[in-house]
Amino acid sequence: MIPRSREQMAAEAELAKNPRSGDALVMTAFAKALDAADKLSLDEQEEPSSTLRHRIAERRRAELFEAVKEARAEFVEGRLKAASPAAILKLIKG
Repeated sequence: MIPRSREQMAAEAELAKNPRSGDALVMTAFAKALDAADKLSLDEQEEPSSTLRHRIAERRRAELFEAVKEARAEFVEGRLKAASPAAILKLIKG
């Protein structure tokens, strides 16, 4: 088991008492992360920024992969029909 800080334990206790407080806890953690980043030099700030951009891109790719996988399964099951790009755009635009 990974040891938790007092702050983490307090946050978990607060979340258990009031599940809606989770959003506030996330914002507090985000604010702390931003405060910590402000203490870094500009060059040092670019590294976590770049890392976050790469992680977000990876998550988007994973989401897209899952969506394509689901669409292919629906097509195989006959729940989707093939369509031309023009037909798809017509549906999107209404």
